[in-house]
Amino acid sequence: MVFQCQRDSWARQFATRVVSCRAAELRPEGGGEPVRGFQVVLEDTILFPEGGGQPDDRGLIGDVPVLRVTRRGPEAVHFVQAALEPGAEVLLSLDWERRFDHMQQHSGQHLITAVVEQMFGFKTASWELGRQRSVIELDTPSMTAEQIEALERSVNEKIRERVPVMVRELAADDPEIETVRSRGLPDDHVGPVRVVDIKGIDSNMCCGTHVSNLSDLQVIKLLGTEKGKKNKTNLVFLAGNRVLKSIEQSYNTEKALTSLLKNGPGEHVEAVKRLQSSVKLLQKNNLNLIRDIAVLIARDFKSKPVQSELFVLHRKEGDSEFMNIIANEIGTEETLMFLTVGDEKEAGLFLLAGPVEAVENLGPRVAELLGGKGAGKRGRFQGKATKMSRRGEAQALLQEFISHRSPEA
Repeated sequence: MVFQCQRDSWARQFATRVVSCRAAELRPEGGGEPVRGFQVVLEDTILFPEGGGQPDDRGLIGDVPVLRVTRRGPEAVHFVQAALEPGAEVLLSLDWERRFDHMQQHSGQHLITAVVEQMFGFKTASWELGRQRSVIELDTPSMTAEQIEALERSVNEKIRERVPVMVRELAADDPEIETVRSRGLPDDHVGPVRVVDIKGIDSNMCCGTHVSNLSDLQVIKLLGTEKGKKNKTNLVFLAGNRVLKSIEQSYNTEKALTSLLKNGPGEHVEAVKRLQSSVKLLQKNNLNLIRDIAVLIARDFKSKPVQSELFVLHRKEGDSEFMNIIANEIGTEETLMFLTVGDEKEAGLFLLAGPVEAVENLGPRVAELLGGKGAGKRGRFQGKATKMSRRGEAQALLQEFISHRSPEA
């Protein structure tokens, strides 16, 4: 079935009638608990059901938001959270900003796919209309910068030429279908076959919504390529309003960097490189200082006339190396050491070091108390902790162990 959204991609409102409504659940795209609601089928719809690489539309049935539109055979199924009476007349309203964006990206893909094949013989294997950018998977292991530049120049020339884009419907047995570019029809397809023509450039079998003239695309920007799968190349692009939004974001970022770095846009990269070098040097110096502190802490403990059987230390700044330096300096034959680094109320690292038997027994229990995981060997057990606030409980466990093993006990 061809829906009203495919016959007239520009329609923003449409009166129709409810055919059926049944209880159902919708699984959110990002995961999580299913949403309870209803699957509604209408006599016709201006809300496009996902297909052909194009995401579905959003909109309203009356004042009820449509959360998803999918195709089921010849029907478009609208998921809503309020029941609608079968037979009732309803007014559909389209989220036009989302729809027009999809039209620009989809028609842009058709244009790029046709021109890149004409210019270089690279066929399109698949494509994805993403939320921020779109990707065309080309059947070639690579594209040169010169090829990308030439392709971008060519597609934008055709946009400026105001080439018409037309939609035709052919019977399923029409011999002309054999001459139309296609990746095949869905197994459950019924009814006429829809063909999108870019005059003099391309004829492509497609179910999606499209602009009526290439000038509606405004502009196409090829962002570059990424390595694809199995000797293929992913060509990344923006079309229409996405290009304008990208320029706006880039300009705002440039303005912010100019303010922060106190220089012009042309000097931003070098300024950041200098800052990175400075940060690396500071990090190196800081690491050396932390190592020196670790040695001093250990030597201070060893210098005491009477050394405790349990040594406990927490420090916000530090890493695994910091803790292991202390353990190496103190030695693990007699003293049981419980060392932690990180924010006291958040996640961090821990090290339990000391007599082998004691560490093997206590290590997993300390990790459990701290809500973490760890591993150990030869008198050391270390790992990550998610509940550093429970350090006191871990220390109490170790203190109890020491008191029970001491001769006085």
